[in-house]
Amino acid sequence: MAAAPVIAPERTWEPSEVDERDRPWSVIVWNDPVTLMSYVVFVLRKLFNHNEATATKLMLQVHNEGRAVVASGPREKSEADVARLHAHGLQATLSQD
Repeated sequence: MAAAPVIAPERTWEPSEVDERDRPWSVIVWNDPVTLMSYVVFVLRKLFNHNEATATKLMLQVHNEGRAVVASGPREKSEADVARLHAHGLQATLSQD
């Protein structure tokens, strides 16, 4: 006699069960006492295509508040952005939104 097939229960997804990879990640630039403000503006414009006003605003936020979110997106892209900022001598980290 053949065994009865086993049927797995159907899995339902709750809205709270969002795949971690799908949640946006923030790229944070941190203040340091060495880097020139004009250089930070230059890097933000070069790497993220921010216009002069946006890059300056972000740089001033870094300078005055100690940090600023300069970009956000999927984890892999955000990790690459952090690596590019490091390559340009800026201190940067990731944070999940």
